[in-house]
Amino acid sequence: MAGTVNKWIIALTVMLPTLMVIIDTSVVNVSLDHIRGSLSAGVDESTWSITSYLAANAVVIPMTGWLSRFFGRKRFLIFSVLLFTISSFLCGLAWNIQSLIFFRVLQGLAGGSLQPISQSILLETFPPAQHGTAMAIFGMGTMFGPIMGPLLGGWITDNWSWHWIFFINIPIGMVSLVMSFWFISDPPYMKRTAVSIDYWGLMLLSIWVGCLQMVLDKGQREDWFGSDFIIILTIIAIVAFVLFIFVELTAENPIVDLKVFKSYSFTSGNIVLFFVLAGLFGSLIMLPIYLQSLMGYTASLAGMILGPGGLAIFLVMPIVGLLIRVVNPKLIVAIGIVIFAYANYLMSGFSMASDFTTIIWPRVVMSIGLGMVFIPLTTLSLSSTPKEEMGNATAIFNLVRNLGGSVGVAFAATLLSRGAQIHQAHLSEHITLFDPGYWNAANQSAQILSQQGMDPVTAQQGGAGVIYNELLRQAYMMSFNDVFFVLAILMICMLPFVLFMRHVDHSIVKP
Repeated sequence: MAGTVNKWIIALTVMLPTLMVIIDTSVVNVSLDHIRGSLSAGVDESTWSITSYLAANAVVIPMTGWLSRFFGRKRFLIFSVLLFTISSFLCGLAWNIQSLIFFRVLQGLAGGSLQPISQSILLETFPPAQHGTAMAIFGMGTMFGPIMGPLLGGWITDNWSWHWIFFINIPIGMVSLVMSFWFISDPPYMKRTAVSIDYWGLMLLSIWVGCLQMVLDKGQREDWFGSDFIIILTIIAIVAFVLFIFVELTAENPIVDLKVFKSYSFTSGNIVLFFVLAGLFGSLIMLPIYLQSLMGYTASLAGMILGPGGLAIFLVMPIVGLLIRVVNPKLIVAIGIVIFAYANYLMSGFSMASDFTTIIWPRVVMSIGLGMVFIPLTTLSLSSTPKEEMGNATAIFNLVRNLGGSVGVAFAATLLSRGAQIHQAHLSEHITLFDPGYWNAANQSAQILSQQGMDPVTAQQGGAGVIYNELLRQAYMMSFNDVFFVLAILMICMLPFVLFMRHVDHSIVKP
């Protein structure tokens, strides 16, 4: 039926569940305190409601191509949307933290396949000459989720309750089910086929992806390799990964066909995507922390900083989707990477005296660069992939994207924490009892505290405490600057990989 259905209706059909899944990746973050209080859970227990979803999501993504062939893509799409909708309802009804974590696992297992399926259907529905347009649609959806998720989650939690961040999925899921049933059909090569089950590949994939995701999510909190828990998970992940590669290269019907990496464009594209997403999510996680912890911004004001960047993406992506039909996509990717790096460089110059405009401008610049990278990079990586292999290729592509984001968050958080300790130690070396500047500042602080009614001895101690707190703030500010600068350098290092990608000119193909 897909052949007789308007391609824009198909695009809307597959983007609805994708948007729902992406929003749910971040919507819980801002509601975590409410969930923890309502279910009488500890901090570590409550964070598992996020980690369990991400781990389950990551496990399913790479096996999406195989599952689509085994069950039939349309049947598997409808089942995934149905399970996601039901598990969302159950998450909203959760009676304790254990039940919420279990239902979040189901939600992650159901949602993991929806992004690669949507991407493969879009690339098949739109002719090669319009792949840029198709990826513009997909890109706007995938970028919309991380921006709107926290804002939507905060508004729903404040005005209704945290239960509704899950209940809101139910009407969207029902509409998506109906549209998928009527407007999506399988091409001959994606109908259900009888294939042997790669049990070893399935087991090893689940182990290494799940363990790696938990290492990335819990590493900084557990002090990385100072924790036996992290060391054990890392060893298990490495061993399972090596065995997985061997099994998949020798299996008759591998659950993940690694032969797609024979394409230089696909391999180079995945490398660039990994580091671009690492830089993006590293920057995205740092900016709100900087604004709220050092600048004193409220969550709403921090959201206002991120908002114009989201608007910039929506304006840039459709233009880029049309532009790559007449300009070599490699050039657009290279320019986008440079712009993205420049935005991080601008943010490395932030200070505690930066005003609203100074902060918001680099965020807009970053969004412009991201919009110029995502669409042509996806097109370069996937457009030369045969349709029969598109489901497998998009599954791997989305796994790399998710892992890149997780690595970026873990890397940035670790760099911030360790950098702050180094700067704190360095700054402390220059504060001594014999420093006149230190005594003047401490005495001024003590005088202010005395005027507020504090006794002289306590005020003098408090004055020293004020100086130390300011030292900590300056150390963190310097560490934020370092993180943004390192992310800028990381982006520039990706430019050579763009040269290895092969551009297939589809301009002669009729739309």
